[in-house]
Amino acid sequence: MPDLVWSDELENDLAPMDDTHREFVASYNALLAAAPEDLLARFDTLVAQAKAHFDLENGWMEAVDFPGCHRAEHDRVLAVMQDVRQRMARGDLFFARRLIEELPVWFRNHVNGMDAALAFHLASIGFDVASGTCTPPLDAAGGARGCACAVLSAEGETES
Repeated sequence: MPDLVWSDELENDLAPMDDTHREFVASYNALLAAAPEDLLARFDTLVAQAKAHFDLENGWMEAVDFPGCHRAEHDRVLAVMQDVRQRMARGDLFFARRLIEELPVWFRNHVNGMDAALAFHLASIGFDVASGTCTPPLDAAGGARGCACAVLSAEGETES
């Protein structure tokens, strides 16, 4: 199986998102290169990284009321990873091998589809991922357009 290679094709011009994607690529490649005795630990690292990545994006989506199909895909992928992890712990590697083969295709499609749409939407409404707030873009007359997002409180909860 070939490594998953980071390239400009995977860039979505949203630094925190691109950073988590680079981490996913690195975690995947470490899993791919793992010795049999390290496979479960490397898989756990990939699952933890994916969960942190998904949680980050899910928070942004909640803040801007982004369509739920993206979050649902995150939930499905994590459910599969957790099921495969349980099987691996019992010594069943069949589904782990299949998942490892399929992850690069899923990842490229997800990054270039759902994640690209999210990054574009966040930029178009002026959402600042660092602060969890919007900076409304200007309209043609130079006035601020409304921002279609909620504001994250200091505790990370969404406020209107």
